[in-house]
Amino acid sequence: MLIMKKSKDVNKSIVSIVKYEKPLESVRKVVELSKLFESITKDTKVFIKPNIVYWNQHTNFPKWGVITTSRVIEDTIILLKEQGINDIMIGEGFRIGETKDNDLALDAFEKLGFNLLKKKYNIKFINTFTRPFKKIDIGCDFEVDFSSDALAADVVIDIPVLKTHAQAVSSLGFKNLLGLTHNESRKKIHSADPIKDLHFNLAHLPNKLKKVLTIIDGIYTLERGPAIDGKAHRKDILVASTDMLSADMVGTKLLGIEPSEVPLLVQAAKDRHRPMDLSDITIVGENLEELASHHEWDFIYNDAGDLPLPFQRIGVKGLKYQKYDASLCTHCSGINGVLLTFIKNAWKGEPFDNIEVLNGKIMEPTPGMNKTVLLGKCQYDKNKDHPDINVMIPIKGCPPSMEDVRKAFSQIGIEINPMIFKNMDKGAGFLMRKYKGKPEFEEKFFQIN
Repeated sequence: MLIMKKSKDVNKSIVSIVKYEKPLESVRKVVELSKLFESITKDTKVFIKPNIVYWNQHTNFPKWGVITTSRVIEDTIILLKEQGINDIMIGEGFRIGETKDNDLALDAFEKLGFNLLKKKYNIKFINTFTRPFKKIDIGCDFEVDFSSDALAADVVIDIPVLKTHAQAVSSLGFKNLLGLTHNESRKKIHSADPIKDLHFNLAHLPNKLKKVLTIIDGIYTLERGPAIDGKAHRKDILVASTDMLSADMVGTKLLGIEPSEVPLLVQAAKDRHRPMDLSDITIVGENLEELASHHEWDFIYNDAGDLPLPFQRIGVKGLKYQKYDASLCTHCSGINGVLLTFIKNAWKGEPFDNIEVLNGKIMEPTPGMNKTVLLGKCQYDKNKDHPDINVMIPIKGCPPSMEDVRKAFSQIGIEINPMIFKNMDKGAGFLMRKYKGKPEFEEKFFQIN
């Protein structure tokens, strides 16, 4: 049901919610209702930031709810061109693979149709890792290496996906800007500081950008995101606002989560002296409550927080695998998921040898364990000399190599066939099975004609 709410307070932020129904028309509606482009002139330098959180060159994989649709990106470009804007750049920094290797980005840009966008609309697209970064102070305890191209733009159009995140709770406009920072800064943003932690740092990401406009792509949404192993839903929702915090608050509500439960939004609201109850936001378009649906975000562990609940349910003994925290950076997070899969598959009913696995920058060993696995450089540097470690099994590296993982697992009695690692990229294709026979999950949204 389409509604219009009139505000008596002209200073209220406007957030528009629109049901996606037709190419271009739906994005046009969400842009017009939010007055998103009213301040943009034909001389404006625009930087579009999609969310391409993952890419695989070797096999098809679930993109729904993970990657910004090419459909929404193209429609946004068309609307900008209608206003006479010619200086348009799309930029993303790919976290998978070597940052100096541009092949992955080029493959993604080609298959998502960005080359066609370049020909049709004379736009530019870049892998930010091949471009200069500038050290800036955004209020963290360290200077952040931020994309110079984004900083130079008059406007950044932030186009995240409507999804949850296992650490940040919701992953929308603020979180999407993390892709404009260099890898080394991303690792630091996952800080061990109890105050200036991940949430604090994410809330400060837009501080030096000139202007940020937000369009949230909710054609598909994602539970237990942000990666391809999450559960996607077809929701056909678009959200837009000239105020990123307002857009993220409304987007979070659409995910069935209260903004007050998202630490980065609480921090961002505190910094801006904003309430958390949406009382200073005018919502136009569709009814928020009618479209909101609950999305799970957390991976559940046992009451002690030292074993994933699925492990406890199948009776795993002799293992402590402490729950991840916000200090676990993206690189080790991906490896962490692989480790859990290997351990679960290795469980044959016999107790493990009193083993503990630690990750991130905060965890400390439990006394009395026979073997302690330290995942990643941060864990190794923190606990390599810890007196409560009996036998240390380090998986060094930043991030660790798969060969290091294989050797470490051999020391805890789990032998891994090296061929598994060589075929891991192809394994992503198996996740397509859960969407088989569901016609609402269409590849066409990630293609340009």
